[in-house]
Amino acid sequence: MIRISLLVLFCAFNSMAQDSDLKISEDKDDVYAYQEQDPLRPAKAAFYSAIVPGLGQFYNKSYWKIPVVYAALGTTLYFYIDYTNEYNRYRDALKQRFAGKEDEFQGLISTEGLINAQDQFRRNRDLSLLSVIAAYVLNIVEANVDAHLKQFNINKDLSVSPDAQPNIFHGGMDYTFTLKINLD
Repeated sequence: MIRISLLVLFCAFNSMAQDSDLKISEDKDDVYAYQEQDPLRPAKAAFYSAIVPGLGQFYNKSYWKIPVVYAALGTTLYFYIDYTNEYNRYRDALKQRFAGKEDEFQGLISTEGLINAQDQFRRNRDLSLLSVIAAYVLNIVEANVDAHLKQFNINKDLSVSPDAQPNIFHGGMDYTFTLKINLD
């Protein structure tokens, strides 16, 4: 008797939930309302980000991403400049040592150590330059993808929801995702 009453109660609440899902507001302020799409919006966002880093994010109204873009570019540029200065410092010391003059590392680092340090800072400088380029390209790609995703259809006719159903073969629960597509 308890099982039947629980089943009736469950079906009643389930049918109420389905009725509320069918009501779609026609309000223009509704998030799910259809919006006109601009097919050039992603290209514009990428172009703006290529001209001035962060401008594509501004165009997409993703204001919180602008400091992230500048932090990424600033950090990678800082390391590129620092490694370039260190590379030049060790290269100049090595040139002075080969010319027979006194350098700032005289008595501290051997000639072999100067060569190794110069090579290490050159490698680090080159990797830092690749990081700057990667951050710049990532800024452009992110603006483009964000503009594409802002045009993505998120109305209630398309939804994915988790679902759990009992499995009669092994006595456990099967956990799945249900895809709902309304083609009215």
